[in-house]
Amino acid sequence: MIPDAPRAIEPLAFIRANTRLRPVPHAPEIRLHVADEATDLWSRTEEELGEIGLPPPFWAFAWAGGQGLARYVLDHPETVAGARVLDFASGSGLVAVAAAMAGAVSVEASDLDVFALAAIGLNAAENGVGDRVRALAGDLVGRDEGWDCVLAADIFYERDLAARVSDWLGRLQARGARVLIGDPGRAYLPKDRLESLATYAVPVTRALEDAEIKRTGVWRFGP
Repeated sequence: MIPDAPRAIEPLAFIRANTRLRPVPHAPEIRLHVADEATDLWSRTEEELGEIGLPPPFWAFAWAGGQGLARYVLDHPETVAGARVLDFASGSGLVAVAAAMAGAVSVEASDLDVFALAAIGLNAAENGVGDRVRALAGDLVGRDEGWDCVLAADIFYERDLAARVSDWLGRLQARGARVLIGDPGRAYLPKDRLESLATYAVPVTRALEDAEIKRTGVWRFGP
């Protein structure tokens, strides 16, 4: 059981009961435990878990930015090969798994949600990279553990968070880390600080994204 998880709800049991193991649409080499019906699980967890202060189940879906970034890493393994990698705000662990599969020496997959931490470990093990992916709890913004490469997807959806994360990623890039972003053009994406590397048409869940295909970019963080 993940430390500090509520005693009444065991994360791994909840994940197994409410998801199915399926290939990621834009990166079918990877299989994730994802929700069958997005709106049903979302509303259930909001009602059942919201009462005890747990966040919505972002870990239960393959979001557009994560799919695009995972695809890029798998297609360009030189991005992470031999590197110590951080997958920031990892959610399901999709991008972390892709980095490990592409040859990263080690991957730390960070998140604040205890259910996401459980999902990261479960998904990494299902894809045969559990020995190189470590779920890491806590807010890492402002920290620098010497990562060679930092990957971040779908994080620019809220103004204050975007500003805080952008400044931190900029500092990591300035000291020599390779910083890559996956994003479908969310509201606070700092495009003036990014260099476009690739664009994909990514299948997504209409119930959550208001579309069946999202045009999704992969970007390198610049000065």
